[in-house]
Amino acid sequence: MTTRQYTGFAWSVLGYNLLVILWGAYVRASGSGAGCGSHWPLCNGEVVPRTPTMATIVEFSHRLTSGLALLLVIGLVIFAFRVFERGSLVRRLALGSLFFILTEALVGAGLVLFEYVADNKSVARAWWMAAHLINTFILVAFLSLTAWVSATGERLSRGNRRQILWILWVAILATIILSVSGAISALGATLFPVSSMTEGLREDFSPTAHILVRLRIYHPIMAGLVSAWLIFAATAVRILRPTRRTVRFSRWLIALVTVQLACGLVNLLLHAPTSLQIAHLLLSDLVWIVLILLSYTALARESDANNR
Repeated sequence: MTTRQYTGFAWSVLGYNLLVILWGAYVRASGSGAGCGSHWPLCNGEVVPRTPTMATIVEFSHRLTSGLALLLVIGLVIFAFRVFERGSLVRRLALGSLFFILTEALVGAGLVLFEYVADNKSVARAWWMAAHLINTFILVAFLSLTAWVSATGERLSRGNRRQILWILWVAILATIILSVSGAISALGATLFPVSSMTEGLREDFSPTAHILVRLRIYHPIMAGLVSAWLIFAATAVRILRPTRRTVRFSRWLIALVTVQLACGLVNLLLHAPTSLQIAHLLLSDLVWIVLILLSYTALARESDANNR
């Protein structure tokens, strides 16, 4: 396998993992998380369910696709050690991807074994989902950087770029917090559906409503604030370090944030249908990937080839 072939494989592994993430969102939105009961790794006590319901088919297929994702990441590590020399950053990033896909599996197993699925309305489920989302974001970041560094050979600079670093760290942390808020909001929309905007607002502000319902109102507010910061961060990085790559990623980030805001507004007006929840999640993942790549290229060494 050549370096170029490895890069193509790495991007493919990232793309496949995004599909698995979206399918996992469908499992949650469709209430199929308990399709295999509280059994893991078995499904209803069987290796292959013999008389599956639709919920079982959805959940079992997610487990199969997740298993394939793990095998692909293992392949990513094996090929990294064959293609790249000792001490290569690609090797370390691939190993990081493997670590976080293993923790991803453990968190997913915990959700099933503790029955934080289907109609479970506990606050503990929200905490587990938050941990699941943060782990997923870290996994996606490692997969993205594995592919990027294998193609460009970029390394981070040791120079003093505190201003850019501070702006980007705030953007990254704010994006993670916003995404956790979005996951909890989506869970609330799934467990406590409404038929109109008036009904939704009444429940959001009701002191007797479930905590997952009352938290929903904060997500749109946070989305506006974080989106404004992301646009500012993208613009600031483009001004402070106007390389060819940072300019390109800056423009992509602003475009994706704008589309994401529009999608979120439509999602809110239509009371979060499953299809829009999945589209919203996909845009969140794309915003995250571009933000990570923008951050890395903005902090890369000046001497890296083709950076300007």
